[in-house]
Amino acid sequence: MTVPHLQEISSQLESPNLRDRMVALANLRDVPAEDAVPLIKKVLDDESLQLRSMAIFALGIKQTTECYEILINILQNDPDYGMRADAAGALGYLGDIRAFEILSRAFYEDTDWLVRFSAAVSLGNLKDPRARNILIQALDSSEMVLQEAAISALGEIKDVESVDHLLRFAQSDDWLIRQRLAESLGNLPTAKSISALKYLTKDSHPNVAEAARIGLNRLEQSGNQV
Repeated sequence: MTVPHLQEISSQLESPNLRDRMVALANLRDVPAEDAVPLIKKVLDDESLQLRSMAIFALGIKQTTECYEILINILQNDPDYGMRADAAGALGYLGDIRAFEILSRAFYEDTDWLVRFSAAVSLGNLKDPRARNILIQALDSSEMVLQEAAISALGEIKDVESVDHLLRFAQSDDWLIRQRLAESLGNLPTAKSISALKYLTKDSHPNVAEAARIGLNRLEQSGNQV
């Protein structure tokens, strides 16, 4: 993108009109990261939480060397739980393995379930097997969304030893839990996974049954006997 266009976006990000600022931020979608991040930073402290949320998410996509530190600072220090959750989610997109300890701490210590949920999802996105114990613990959470995140993340880190822990959710009353289970088992090649997926293909909810069929196909394509 040419410099005049960047200058136009920069000016628009300072508009008193929120819609103008949101359009300007959206227009950074195709701008190279090194040009986009300095402009994204202009609205990280915006009065609009919606715009701040968009900017934080953008830092996970437009990756430069400074994005990691910016997101860590927001996760650790922002008073708004929504912004902390957004930062935790963006760190997962960023994929920087240094975030493992920070995300783990957020999961254990943050008082808001949404932040803990985002941290669990991002631990899965990092695909770091060290997250296993945290995610197994999250399976016992009283918050169903945390259970969902943990089920998905255990599949993301390909922790086949967690299959026995996961199978108890095959009878869950919540179809989203059963769908997450089917999706996760498709990444965990064991005989028990295959058996459970075959069972879930007969699930009463079509989304669960479809996820189970996809999971079985994935395991079969990976060379597992289905």
